[in-house]
Amino acid sequence: MKILLIGSGGREHALAWKMAQSPLVSKLYCTPGNAGIAAVAERLSFAVEEEEAILHWLQAHPVDLVVIGPEGPLVSGLSDRLRQLGVAVFAPSQAAAAIEGSKVFMKDLCARHGVATADYQVFQEVSAALAYLRKQGAPIVVKASGLAAGKGAIVCQTLQEAEDAVQRIMVAKEFGAAGDHVVIEGFLRGEELSFLALVDGEYVLPLAGSQDHKAVGEGDTGANTGGMGAYSPAPVLTPALEERILQEVIYPIVRGMAAEGYPYRGVLYAGLMIDGDAIQVLEFNARFGDPETQPLLLRMRSDLVPLLLACANGSLQGMQIAWDPRPALCVCMVAGGYPGKYAKGQVITGLPQSHQQSDLQVFHAGTEQQADHIVTAGGRVLGVTALGESVADAQKRAYAAVESIHWQDLYYRRDIGYRAIAREQQS
Repeated sequence: MKILLIGSGGREHALAWKMAQSPLVSKLYCTPGNAGIAAVAERLSFAVEEEEAILHWLQAHPVDLVVIGPEGPLVSGLSDRLRQLGVAVFAPSQAAAAIEGSKVFMKDLCARHGVATADYQVFQEVSAALAYLRKQGAPIVVKASGLAAGKGAIVCQTLQEAEDAVQRIMVAKEFGAAGDHVVIEGFLRGEELSFLALVDGEYVLPLAGSQDHKAVGEGDTGANTGGMGAYSPAPVLTPALEERILQEVIYPIVRGMAAEGYPYRGVLYAGLMIDGDAIQVLEFNARFGDPETQPLLLRMRSDLVPLLLACANGSLQGMQIAWDPRPALCVCMVAGGYPGKYAKGQVITGLPQSHQQSDLQVFHAGTEQQADHIVTAGGRVLGVTALGESVADAQKRAYAAVESIHWQDLYYRRDIGYRAIAREQQS
């Protein structure tokens, strides 16, 4: 079968790497891809925003499945247009993707179906938002309602930080139209958990647990990013907790969306805060997490392609996933200055040596081939991902590979997995 993958990040490289291993796949295309994806798929030149060009290409080059990686084309409705052409697509509809595209929609959906989230208020006027902040005090969380590449949630420890966040989102328009509405919600304490599940509109198949590190600084400090690293499994996710998450979060949302007329098909990502017995939703995403996908797919022993097809075709019931019991850990190597301004075009060295280790993959995110060199082309550049006998072992092996890779002004956190390692040491 022929598959078209849309996207260019580390998540898409992991998806392409895994799909290319399937005996079902005769041809894999990716648009626009990156330098790493080029090793396992034929790259096309269309940007993810060039939907008309993608649709025109598909009419001349039919494929059996389209897999949409990033959130932009999900929220814009590309999957609906593909289905109208009779193309099988692994992605939710535009209506269902609003669970990520609008934090207001997500919060209201949770409220309608009894799913616990932080208390919140929605504002369109700066003065009203500032008045509410002064009444509530800090710590508090200020979020742009729309898509902001994982950077639109600002955790504010002081009232001044919160007021500045409102100004950045609503006045300076740091996140563009995503800041037309701002959601201000209570600060939740506890341990974050990424819970991903495959959904075919009715049936749910949970993936292994994972945790990511969103903050740019060590100890989970500093500005939010798209993700600085991740690991799987997440020690906090016990079998009992997984069942509670399914019953209290995932099933109510999936059943509720179906009942409201927009059944969810694809992968549903719940960002959760776990505090003792309390489970509260921080966010939902309508796609695979990045960088959680990298350690998840390195651990997945099952063929990914039949699972994606089952979600697209509504035939997920009865399917199962086999996992490598060993933990996997991903360290994101980023351009200096990320998530702010950063340089592109820096030559990357040391990649061949990192590939020679077993049970290790260097997933490309912001890279391009330039003559005989691979150069940086984005904020998050590489996701160095390793399997190990423990999280500590996976961490050691990932960082050993990281240290062999170089470019000017690179940066990475040195503590990815520290919570899980602390749990290992206590057990």
